[in-house]
Amino acid sequence: MSQLVLTQLLAAIPNKPPQPENALSLSFRAGQMWGILGPNGVGKTTLLHTLAALKSPTSGRVELNRQPITQLPRLTLAQQIGIMFQEHQDGFPATVLESVLLGRFPHLSPWEMESEQDVALAYAALARLDLMDFAQRPLNHLSGGERQRAALAALMAQAPDVWLVDEPTNHLDLHYQVVAMGLLAEQARQGRVVVMSLHDVNVAAQWCSHVLLLYPDRPPIWGDADSLLTQDNLEPLYRQKLAMTRLNGKPLFVPVA
Repeated sequence: MSQLVLTQLLAAIPNKPPQPENALSLSFRAGQMWGILGPNGVGKTTLLHTLAALKSPTSGRVELNRQPITQLPRLTLAQQIGIMFQEHQDGFPATVLESVLLGRFPHLSPWEMESEQDVALAYAALARLDLMDFAQRPLNHLSGGERQRAALAALMAQAPDVWLVDEPTNHLDLHYQVVAMGLLAEQARQGRVVVMSLHDVNVAAQWCSHVLLLYPDRPPIWGDADSLLTQDNLEPLYRQKLAMTRLNGKPLFVPVA
């Protein structure tokens, strides 16, 4: 059972001086589904990159299972931590299946070819994201939403213990938003750590067990989603008046013009 532990962590956000009162000391534990919420530019993506050891923090540290991530071999990190970026760039021509098979790379020895099991895992991921008919299609021929699903399929094929996902519902229509969030919830139920940056507070309210609220002008708060997703906490977060109702026992927030 994996966990990420943040100790006095300050992410290095461009053009923003670090403030000690904004330091994060919390644990992302196995089975939890975290949503990172906050306005544009507050540092949600930067934090995810810091958790993945792609960026160095201004201060503090991140530990994976009691080991500083800076001391772990890159291959070990790639096997245990997976990240899906908000935007997807075509590094080289590839089919959808080939792009998903890249998720198996951390589990292969140098120059080792994918096994039948690796290919089977890739096809299972394509099926889970409703992409079987796209397997041999060039990746750069896909729409934005299809690319998003292919990126999630690659993360599923990678099978990390920690899932870091930047805007998982980006470009997706309503049906595939539910498919994507259902997949992430499934990973949490299976004992993995899921940490997402989100723009839609209602997605967090419906799916997340925990939230981290990053304010532009006050210290962050974090904890149980049901306790923290309130008008009192969210209106200053977004600097927006909100109305609230409930749907299936969960809060639903609407901006008031």
